[in-house]
Amino acid sequence: MIRQDAIMTTQNSSHAESKKPSTGKIVIALAIALAIGAFFYFDFGQFLSLTALKENRDSLLAFTDANFVSAVGIFIAAYVIVAGLSLPGAVILTLAGGFLFGATMAALFINIGATTGATLAFLTARHLLRDTVEQKFGKWLGPFQEGFAKNAFSYLLTLRLIPLFPFFVVNLVSGLTRVNVGTYVAATALGIIPGSFVYAYAGRQLGTINSLQEIASPNVIGAFVLLGLLALVPVIYKRVTAKRA
Repeated sequence: MIRQDAIMTTQNSSHAESKKPSTGKIVIALAIALAIGAFFYFDFGQFLSLTALKENRDSLLAFTDANFVSAVGIFIAAYVIVAGLSLPGAVILTLAGGFLFGATMAALFINIGATTGATLAFLTARHLLRDTVEQKFGKWLGPFQEGFAKNAFSYLLTLRLIPLFPFFVVNLVSGLTRVNVGTYVAATALGIIPGSFVYAYAGRQLGTINSLQEIASPNVIGAFVLLGLLALVPVIYKRVTAKRA
């Protein structure tokens, strides 16, 4: 009896310890919280506004012309930070990229920065939250996880193509699923190309833009929705053929 009680006590203790967040998770969470807090405390968001971009466009263009490689590096790093920490300002960065580098080059740089940042956010959510979420809601999430994993690429591509789903929400929610990292990166990199190009192209006409609503017109959003629905065709086809079989 004493030995069994000791074993049970050890198991309960180990189970309790496994529920405790590791030191690494705490450090990562604190670092993210501090970075986000600093962004809002020092009001860095003021530099990521349409007004600030238009007021500083001449100096930004001059710096880019004189220091092209540095400008590209700074731009990509800024995009990684904004996307990785789920900060506001990605649309302004996209417009700035189009204005400074041209639509095609900007779309490439945006893709690198946004995909890298999104992957960091995805991995962070997976590392910090997925185990806890699965422990608490595993029995309800099981069927969803299974269905999502089977058609992850199509689902993710649709979520990326349709701008109705916030970029940072897709990053964080995807991290809670069991989707393969490679699939996530591929779907993200491909899915953000149309939106990146449209906003980067709009950035070339920066002087004529007075609000972001002018870019996201109903026709543009409708086109993105159609693209997103097309990405679901393979999933629908699989289900239809499975039922016939």
